[in-house]
Amino acid sequence: MDRRTFINLAAGAAGMLLMPALAVRAYAAEQIAKLVRSNAEWKKLLTPQQYDVLREEGTERPFTSPLNDEHRTGMFVCVACGLELFPSAYKFDSGTGWPSFYDVLPGHVETKKDFALILPRTEYHCARCGGHHGHVFNDGPRPTGLRYCNNGVALKFIQGKV
Repeated sequence: MDRRTFINLAAGAAGMLLMPALAVRAYAAEQIAKLVRSNAEWKKLLTPQQYDVLREEGTERPFTSPLNDEHRTGMFVCVACGLELFPSAYKFDSGTGWPSFYDVLPGHVETKKDFALILPRTEYHCARCGGHHGHVFNDGPRPTGLRYCNNGVALKFIQGKV
């Protein structure tokens, strides 16, 4: 094999490795208008399990969400207010039993420290309705190294929307 063929093959292989990264659309942070409702209004709109997770910061049992096995192209949105949170391209199988994502749309979640288990964790909420979704950890895959561990009951999947 001559040098030119080798360089062309190497460049092609490098391009193939970069294809998944290039397939993820870039999103700009936006200003999210807040949605405020009373607890009584949320109780009317949400199922008891959704209310427990989103409004009382509960956690669903692992491996119970059908969204663990969702692999179609689309968008994961907040079930309470419909705010887009995670493009399906950000989803990965963490093996934890909850839908996991390596990134979130910029500005679409807000975080705070959670000391419920003594050691601090970073909890995240929907930027629009304030609903609790889960926790973010530093043990995820590239390119971010993050794992947004989301309660499936707090999400709705919309197929084809990206």
